[in-house]
Amino acid sequence: MSKKIALVTGSSSGFGRLISEALARAGHVVYASMRDVAGRNAKNTAEMAELSGQEDIDLRPIELDVQSEPSVNSAVEKIIAEAGRIDVVVHNAGHMMFGPAEAFTPDQFAQQYDVNVLGTQRVNRAVLPHMRRRYEGLLVWVSSSSSAGGTPPYLSPYFAAKAAMDSLAVQYARELARWGIETTIVVPGAFTKGTNHFAHSGSPADQARLAEYEADGPYVGFGETVRNAFAAIVPDDADPAPVADMIVDVVNAPFGERPFRIHYDPTEDGANIGFSVLDRLRAEMLHRVGLGDLLKPARKA
Repeated sequence: MSKKIALVTGSSSGFGRLISEALARAGHVVYASMRDVAGRNAKNTAEMAELSGQEDIDLRPIELDVQSEPSVNSAVEKIIAEAGRIDVVVHNAGHMMFGPAEAFTPDQFAQQYDVNVLGTQRVNRAVLPHMRRRYEGLLVWVSSSSSAGGTPPYLSPYFAAKAAMDSLAVQYARELARWGIETTIVVPGAFTKGTNHFAHSGSPADQARLAEYEADGPYVGFGETVRNAFAAIVPDDADPAPVADMIVDVVNAPFGERPFRIHYDPTEDGANIGFSVLDRLRAEMLHRVGLGDLLKPARKA
């Protein structure tokens, strides 16, 4: 196994933290990116530095705000200057909002899209020129089972953004295959423990509209109903750590043997079935129009 230079977005907590640490423990050089490493994430930065020393692993916290193009460009330039290349990008940064769709302002929907979708675009535009010059690289996208499985209400901003990100990942895979750049889309299910999605979720800005749902009418107390229903279907022993382990396996796999999509969903909401149908239909269409080669990354001639 060759040592990879990996950039993981949203590494301060949750999946990002687990993925960064797992990749570093597997022997890779990991740039664990997050916002405000000298401020609100100073504690996380210090913990990562301490872990690196204790376990003799190469885990490097780095300032990167996926909502800022200058921040993204600066981080990528720093990594290239230090390490000479970026082999792997893990698109993990994301944010959740919880509440009735109508109570969120358009600006709040735009913010969700900015973090979960445009953030990946900023990172790709900074990293891909380097990967394309080398005809080599791997993009790992952390998607959501909601994009093709069961979708409880009150999570529409997040679900809509994640569905858009998944669609973008599929399109990028086709447009990068001839450059020898591989794609793996990771589809986790819902976790109520081990991540901060629910604990840190945003709420509707239009409180008056929210009250019309939650305080009166047919949806009184519905937010609590949804939370309880979610908690009831997530097994008590559901652990997000295997998601990180699966990504390590993908990174360690040889060229051409990395899966296009992988699933880890203790709630079994059916996304594995939904995506298998969608991905097959998309593949069949490419074959019909004579573009079947885009389904597999090509080695540099």
